[in-house]
Amino acid sequence: MDPYSNPFNPGAGVSPPELAGRSEVLSQACTALERTKRGRHAKSLMILGLRGVGKTVLLNEIAREAGERGYLTEQIEARDSEDLRQLLIHALRKVLLQLDRSAQAIEAVKRSLRVLRSFIGNITASAGGVDVTLGVDPEIGQADSGDLEADIKDVLVAAARAAQAASHPVALLIDELQYVPRAELAALIRAIHAVNQAGLPLLLFGAGLPQLAGQAGDAKSYAERLFDFPRLDRLLEEDANKAIREPVEEEGAVIEDAALAEIYAQTRGYPYFLQEWGYNAWNVASDKIITVDAAAAATDQSIRKLDQSFFRVRFDRLTPLEREYMRYLAELGEGPQRSSDVAKTMGRRGSSLGPTRDNLIKKGMIYAPEHGLIAFTVPLFDEFMRRVMPLSP
Repeated sequence: MDPYSNPFNPGAGVSPPELAGRSEVLSQACTALERTKRGRHAKSLMILGLRGVGKTVLLNEIAREAGERGYLTEQIEARDSEDLRQLLIHALRKVLLQLDRSAQAIEAVKRSLRVLRSFIGNITASAGGVDVTLGVDPEIGQADSGDLEADIKDVLVAAARAAQAASHPVALLIDELQYVPRAELAALIRAIHAVNQAGLPLLLFGAGLPQLAGQAGDAKSYAERLFDFPRLDRLLEEDANKAIREPVEEEGAVIEDAALAEIYAQTRGYPYFLQEWGYNAWNVASDKIITVDAAAAATDQSIRKLDQSFFRVRFDRLTPLEREYMRYLAELGEGPQRSSDVAKTMGRRGSSLGPTRDNLIKKGMIYAPEHGLIAFTVPLFDEFMRRVMPLSP
């Protein structure tokens, strides 16, 4: 069929034509947005899930909903070994410079800019590399103590007070939150706690791999009372079929039930893979119908493309020992496995592989769903490892 009319969008964080199976979490976020806008208490959200389940897509949709409700929104992507404080500086600067400078708000906005200036001065001294111009003097005694938790609290509370004075709520959206170091995560949680206690109109929507809930709880014991942690998973077959069928039919084509079954069996219902298979099945098909043969051909194309890009870029980040560890984890099967069983299969002592396991968790390749268990964060990665590193007979 015509590739220019292909309705599917395989890509990192790219919105699919049909956002199926995510209405409950989106409704939860919209409720929080509405309650906060009306001066009511609402929990911020940290969305959990494996790679490819649509966390970033959902954050983008929440940002759109927030914008339609009059929120100022700023989206941040945390990265491994990057200072979250510097990302916050740039995000808060943009928010504050957009706030309405009406008579009742101008002093609060100016004060918040001065507090941010104090924060910048402190970060420049401790971390370096901050290049932000505000044109104001620091607010002495605010965000300048050198204590990370106190300073981030000061700057976020000041920004939230300015938002309140300007009658303009704020939503911060932070993706890949699992990469934020424990001390910075603790400071961020404490700051949101202070914002909540003061009844200020600022919400945080975060997203990260499944270990984020444990990281947040370790950082601050009250995190579970401050945030909701909705978990995104693979789609049920009904929702997965809807995500494929509806875009196809909207373009005047049809797809056989057997083709849908083939796509679901191969993708396990993971949204990113549904887009990949749908995209390739559309391009293979002819005569406005996606048959089971077209879906099977799409499987061959999709696996080849994923092996060359989606899987390969993650594989290339690994050391030889980390690759070996992942290969033997894959040998044990798709689901969570005991780390001691991986070591046993490798013929190694578990204690000797502890640093390797920890590095793989830090790199976001595996996570620990329970004590002593590990699992892949990337769906279907076990199959890729078996293809790319066959074991000697």
